[in-house]
Amino acid sequence: MSIHRSLVPKQSSASKRSVLKRHERLQKLQREGKLKEDDSVFGLPKVRVYVVKKRKKAKKQKEKAPAAGGEAPAAPKQ
Repeated sequence: MSIHRSLVPKQSSASKRSVLKRHERLQKLQREGKLKEDDSVFGLPKVRVYVVKKRKKAKKQKEKAPAAGGEAPAAPKQ
């Protein structure tokens, strides 16, 4: 039996979460050393979630003048 298409998780929404779940917050705080085993789980400090944006590649600029001491550009063929 297959899963109905409305119940299938969407991949795009999983990568753009702005809030962490409690266990994710606890793990991150423990890695940073801000939470110890004896501390209470109530009143946890806020945890910053970074959203990575994709950068567009810059277009390469064509050389306007030949480099010093280099060869002259070839003449166009007719």
